[in-house]
Amino acid sequence: MLNKVPEATAIFWVIKILSTTVGETGADYLAVHVGLGASLTAIFMTGLLIATLLLQFSRRAYIPWIYWLTVVLVSIVGTQLTDLLTDKLEISLYISTAAFACALAATFAVWYGAERTLSIHSIVTTKRELFYWIAILFTFALGTAAGDLATEALGLGFQLGVVAFGVLIVAVTATYYIGGHPVLTFWLAYILTRPLGASLGDLLSQAREYGGIGLGTIQTSIVFLTVIVGLVAWVTFEGEGARRADPAQ
Repeated sequence: MLNKVPEATAIFWVIKILSTTVGETGADYLAVHVGLGASLTAIFMTGLLIATLLLQFSRRAYIPWIYWLTVVLVSIVGTQLTDLLTDKLEISLYISTAAFACALAATFAVWYGAERTLSIHSIVTTKRELFYWIAILFTFALGTAAGDLATEALGLGFQLGVVAFGVLIVAVTATYYIGGHPVLTFWLAYILTRPLGASLGDLLSQAREYGGIGLGTIQTSIVFLTVIVGLVAWVTFEGEGARRADPAQ
């Protein structure tokens, strides 16, 4: 099996942030505007996620559109998981944030204990890929809970939330470039892009009286999905061009 995860390039991080924003706005659109409610939305999107994961696992190499579709769906399901705990079960954001942090830490501990690596450059077996997607789901759930905790419970608001999480990501990036551990800095950045994307999605989609710009969830989701599709198509064609140029691939 070839490595099933793309390189963490600038395009990777742009698509990741856009995916997290779509996860926030898309989940809100289905639950509120379509009228499915949080529970039905979670069930429906979980079914789509399982089907897409089966497609992802069936491939022997990284296929851009399958991989990024899975990421978008994980983002939506992770958002719904946190929203269900908060809105339906009325669990405090402090508790859900701590619980998801512990779940993610446990996943990393078991993953490292079994494989002796957490690097995304080594996702070359089904077992490692399973650990990878479990970790990704918990990063989205944790990021959603932490983002809601910061912007709502702690009162930062959407604008300050975007700034605060953006600054943290810049700090992690700077740490990487001055010699920080690449695996640790990658996963820290991956976690932080979730609340950044969620805060950005809320800032763009929420009404002005709630501190947003008022674009609405439909417009925001369509614009970001269009950009994601364009970037994924670019990555796909770029990869095909590289393979044609290098017959050894």
